[in-house]
Amino acid sequence: MKTGKRRAQTGQAPSVGIVGLGYVGLPLAREFYKGGARVLGFDINTNAVALINRGVSPIKHLPSETMAEMVQSGRFRATSNMAQLARPDAILICVPTPLTRNREPDLQYVETTCRTIARFLRKGQLVALESTTYPGTTREVVLPLLEESGLKAEKDFYLAYSPEREDPGNKNFRTATIPKVIGGHGKKSLKRAVEVYGYAIETLVPVDSCETAEAAKILENTYRCVNIALVNELKMLFDRMGIDVWEVIRAASTKPFGFSPFYPGPGLGGHCIPIDPFYLTWKARQYSLPTRFIELAGEINTGMPQYVVQRTADALNEHKKSLKGSRVLILGLAYKPDIDDVRESPSLELIERFRAKGARVDYNDPYIPQTHRQREYDLGMKSRKLSEKMLGGYDVVVIATNHTDYDYDWIVKNAQLVVDTRNATATVRGGRARIVKA
Repeated sequence: MKTGKRRAQTGQAPSVGIVGLGYVGLPLAREFYKGGARVLGFDINTNAVALINRGVSPIKHLPSETMAEMVQSGRFRATSNMAQLARPDAILICVPTPLTRNREPDLQYVETTCRTIARFLRKGQLVALESTTYPGTTREVVLPLLEESGLKAEKDFYLAYSPEREDPGNKNFRTATIPKVIGGHGKKSLKRAVEVYGYAIETLVPVDSCETAEAAKILENTYRCVNIALVNELKMLFDRMGIDVWEVIRAASTKPFGFSPFYPGPGLGGHCIPIDPFYLTWKARQYSLPTRFIELAGEINTGMPQYVVQRTADALNEHKKSLKGSRVLILGLAYKPDIDDVRESPSLELIERFRAKGARVDYNDPYIPQTHRQREYDLGMKSRKLSEKMLGGYDVVVIATNHTDYDYDWIVKNAQLVVDTRNATATVRGGRARIVKA
C-alpha cells in the first residue's frame, strides 16, 4: 500500500458530478471547487437544490458564505435534472445506506442512483461509490447495474470505491485533510480515481481492490462501535458499584500507551456507527461465520436509551414522582455536540420511549428549531426556548447532547432534577444533589 501527498496538478481539472448533496456530498464539492474543478451537484430534493443555488448552505458546518462564493464563481451549481449526469468526467455517489427494520442492508438509494447513471453513462467517465457498505457491494451490486448501459468497466468506463470519512463539527480536520482510501475495480480504474481525487484531497491511500477499501471503512466504524459498547457496559456496572465511569476513563487516559479513550452515552447516533457494523454481520452470514463481538456490541448500544429512561424513572421515584405524567425536557436533539445533524440520534428514541411511558416530553436544541419527518420518526415538535421559569416547570431535564452553547451551571441551578448522559455537568459548582448520571 502506498500513500501520497497531493501534488500540484497540471492540465485542466476534471469536471465532477456529486450525487447526494448532504453532509458528505457538499463538503466534498467544496474541496473539488477549491482544487479548481467544475462541480455539478445532483439531488432529488428540489427545495435543497433551490436553496443551494441561491448560495444558502443547508448544513451548519459548511458556511453559506462559502456556498455563495462557489455558486457565484460559475464553477458550482446544483440540479435535479439527472440527464446532466452525462456531462461530468467523474460521478461520485454520496447517498444514504440505511438499514431495514430487520437490520439488513438497504441499498435502494445506491441501486436507484446506479440505474439512473447507467442511462446516461458515457465512455471515459469515472464512477466512484462513497457510501459506506459491506465488502463486495461495488463489484456485486454497482458494477452489474452500470454495465446495463452496454459499457464495460476498465474498458469503457472506470469504477472505484472510496469511502467517506466525514466528521461533522470536527474543527481539527476538514474533507481535504483527511486521508482518502481508494480502491479500484482494476488498475486503470484505480489510476483514474487517484488522478481525480488528487484535485480535492491532500493524502491519498490507494489499496488493491474495492473490497479492501469497503472493508477498511467497515473496520473503522466497527472498532468504534465495539469500544463504545464496552464503556457503555462498564458505565452500567460502575454505576451499581458507586463508581463514576467518567472519572475512571479520565484516569485511564493518563497512560501514554496502550489505551484510547471512548466515552459512554445515551445510545449511538450518526449515519455510521449505529449502522455500518450490521452491514458486516449481514455479509458474514453468507459465509456461515457469526460475528459475535459485533452483535453483542450492537445489543449493548441499542439498549442504552432504555437504560436512560429507567435511570430517569428511578431518579424521579427518589423524588416521590412517577415517570407517567411527569414533564420531561430533552436537551439536545442532534446526535453529537454543536451540529444540526439528527441522523440516528438517540434523542429521538428517548422522546418516543418517554412518551410511551406516559411522560409529557419537550426538547430544546439551539441548532434544530423543529423536527422533520424521517424514515423512522415523525415527532412533529418544535424546540422550546429556555428560561429560568421554563426549566423549573419540568420534573426532570435530560441532557442528551452536550452542546457547548448550554450554560450547565445555569441549567442545574434552575432545574428540579437533571439526568446527565454526557458528563456535561462535570464542572458544575452547585446543585450536585440534583444531578443524576445516566
